[in-house]
Amino acid sequence: MTVRAFRNALRGIAETMRTQQNARFHAVATLVVLIAGFWFGLSRAEWALVMLCITLVLALEALNTALEHLTDLVSPHYHPLAGKAKDAAAGAVLLGAIGAATAGLCIFGPKIAAALSGLVF
Repeated sequence: MTVRAFRNALRGIAETMRTQQNARFHAVATLVVLIAGFWFGLSRAEWALVMLCITLVLALEALNTALEHLTDLVSPHYHPLAGKAKDAAAGAVLLGAIGAATAGLCIFGPKIAAALSGLVF
């Protein structure tokens, strides 16, 4: 990847974060998950899965944003097919987020349960 291509890619990520509320939500969720991962001392395999899930969801958000921008360019007025394309892209993000949340429950659920069982109420 050339420096110029890298710069363009970073600009695309920044644009996605700046303009997309859901991308910002996922960025905050990423920060929470990273802090929790350090707090609970994840294993290498757990870190690998967490990072894969984070990357997948953020990449899907960027692709969804790209498709939305492109759809708005080629179909500035409402068209049912444009709506279907946007819905499908949003659905891809949702599926990725559901998968990431499920993996997160598998990794963090037992750790949180163990931490809570040690608390005296």
